[in-house]
Amino acid sequence: AEARMIALQTLGLRHNLAAGKKGTDAVLNVLDHLSLLQMDTVNVFERAHYLPVFSRIGGFDRQDLTSLMAFDRAGADKGGPELIEYWAHEASVIPTTDLPLYRWRMDSVHTGKHKDGWTAFANENRGLLDWMKSEIADRGPLSVGDLEHERNVRRGPWWGWSDVKNGLEWMFMAGEVVSGGRKGFTRTYALPEQILPETVRVGLEAAGTPEAHLAARKTLLLKAAATLGIATAKDLVDYHRQSLTVCKSIITDLVEAGSLLRVKVQGWQDEAYLAATNLPLLIEAPAGGTNPTTILSPFDPLVWNRERAVRLFDFDYKIEIYTPKPKRIYGYYTLPILHNRRLVGRIDLKSDRQNSCLMVQAAWAETWLTESQRKSAAGSLARTLRVAQTWQGLDRIAIEPIGTLAAELSAALASKTVAD
Repeated sequence: AEARMIALQTLGLRHNLAAGKKGTDAVLNVLDHLSLLQMDTVNVFERAHYLPVFSRIGGFDRQDLTSLMAFDRAGADKGGPELIEYWAHEASVIPTTDLPLYRWRMDSVHTGKHKDGWTAFANENRGLLDWMKSEIADRGPLSVGDLEHERNVRRGPWWGWSDVKNGLEWMFMAGEVVSGGRKGFTRTYALPEQILPETVRVGLEAAGTPEAHLAARKTLLLKAAATLGIATAKDLVDYHRQSLTVCKSIITDLVEAGSLLRVKVQGWQDEAYLAATNLPLLIEAPAGGTNPTTILSPFDPLVWNRERAVRLFDFDYKIEIYTPKPKRIYGYYTLPILHNRRLVGRIDLKSDRQNSCLMVQAAWAETWLTESQRKSAAGSLARTLRVAQTWQGLDRIAIEPIGTLAAELSAALASKTVAD
């Protein structure tokens, strides 16, 4: 219970993070807690990188996040965008000033250690890559579709990329190009000097030594520990997709330095760690209390590590996008429900923008909830859905009678208290 409490606190889910802050400041406060927002292409309810912000500050103006990532042709001279994309966890939004912390990953791409065969492709097609960089230099940030070339043809189904896309993504991972913002949800690519402030470019240059690599890995591990609250070694390295083999000795060094404290969590097999900066939370925070009821992205750091979600919340969770419909249990794209310090269920939401309707395609309660607990969760969830409906600019909510929480949720939404 204490581990759950600390995790909810450090992940910004104990209180509304917008308190005392507005606009982009409230969004940046979320990034201060999480250090990154994972991205995903699915847009059934809302894009994945917007949802963790909604979960922590409510119905914010999405343009506030978009504007923090926006490109300006003179952006580098003006300080550049405050947020930028890189492969931090998966494809992620990060503070631009954090980009040098990933120079070790960029260098591993250059040496071919990050992904077998990808660097060989880049080396064999250096002429194509240099042509794309010259186009970007002349025309500014460009998307894949902006580059007219005979090799810009998709190969294979689903994620079959063209040679142009492969080259751009390799250069993006290697740091030769950076994200230049987005057109809709399509990433554009820019040269570092077009986007990055001088301080960040200098930081990237200085971060290319083995000593700087080690220092950056330590910083990322400490960021993960500060954000996760209580975490095993696997949890810590997973946050920024580091290697456990590489980081085992670094974690030991951080313990010996007093930056990480070893802790034991009841029921956990593996040893866990607490950031020394979070020690006051363990001393001061009781295991009781409550938290704002909200819905979470499948890629929220509270649940993106499915094994950790089981260990911390006894919540066995997965999204069923790739599960054939007859075999789905809970729904196509279910979102976890956080209520009263626990993950109490999941809800399959869809924003039907054509009919201006927020569709609840299924709502499920965890089997351990009592009847009164389901009613309490449904009442709080109904209020959250009203906020989500307004946030999405929709006129109404429709609930399908599917799932063990659907009836209580329908009743709660129909009540005058929630309607008001």
